[in-house]
Amino acid sequence: MTVIATESLSKRFPRVTALDRLSLDIGPGVTGLVGANGAGKSTLIKILLGLSPATEGRAAVLGLDVSTSGAAIRERVGYMPEHDCLPPDVSATEFVVHMARMSGLPPTAARERTADTLRHVGLYEERYRPIGGYSTGMKQRVKLAQALVHDPQLVLLDEPTNGLDPVGRDEMLGLIRRVHTDFGISVLVTSHLLGELERTCDHVVVIDGGALLRSSSTSDFTQTTTTLAVEVTDSDTHPDGTDALRRALTGAGIKLVGFDGLDTEGLPGAGHILLIEATGEETYDIVRDSVAGLGLGLVRMEQRRHHIAEVFRTEEAPAAQAAAQTASVAAGAVQQKGSGSDEH
Repeated sequence: MTVIATESLSKRFPRVTALDRLSLDIGPGVTGLVGANGAGKSTLIKILLGLSPATEGRAAVLGLDVSTSGAAIRERVGYMPEHDCLPPDVSATEFVVHMARMSGLPPTAARERTADTLRHVGLYEERYRPIGGYSTGMKQRVKLAQALVHDPQLVLLDEPTNGLDPVGRDEMLGLIRRVHTDFGISVLVTSHLLGELERTCDHVVVIDGGALLRSSSTSDFTQTTTTLAVEVTDSDTHPDGTDALRRALTGAGIKLVGFDGLDTEGLPGAGHILLIEATGEETYDIVRDSVAGLGLGLVRMEQRRHHIAEVFRTEEAPAAQAAAQTASVAAGAVQQKGSGSDEH
């Protein structure tokens, strides 16, 4: 089943194109929509909810056309906005019950669903406190609760970790993952932080300037590489075991691709990890023998995985080079034209 589908979807404003012929097919599960600020993520969500008309193209959510079935889509979809939109002088319970009633739930069912949902997001003990006294993390949980209270088939979460510290981000990402695993609700979550989506999502869509850059499963993005990450302990004879191993492997003809914090994003102990090019099974043997010969302890030797950020940079590079070449050609043409005018 396709949860979200767009075909040549565009949204143009007088001075900017927010979406540029965007075609997508998003299935069930947790899907990440990543792009820099201004890439068109929030605009896409508004169109999918039937709140903003597209300039051209088509879009459907849960099989419903966004141009003609906005109200029906909003009955089946939960939405967590990016901006601060909570009334400070009411409690979480009052607000979420109100949102449940607006979604069509009768009073008793609204109260029951509100209690269950606030318990799920970790606000049950604080549910009667005015929202104005909540921390940023608690306010984000209230916004998540109101998106879930009417038991939607799909939730659209716009930058749900904005303003949260690292612990708060991890907790929110865990909640988002459970929305699908515990309740079977599909999720589209936007973020400009690539690492968040890497840990949370089944599928990742990358957009840039309103156009599709790449759409792949997370496993495709983060497939294993031919690079080995090797971490060792020091010894009495080699107080800097990593450097000793680096010299030994270089002497054995092993190619080094990272050292002392270079290219070690996401790996604990960065600065004490060697990244080497594995050319075959013999590479493992050479590493093992070198570590043993130096009397070092082997902490890890594992194939490194790509990070989404690396793939994103790789995809962007050709476009940037093409733009630079176009600009260079244009500048040369202008200069040549100017020179020709001077001659006359």
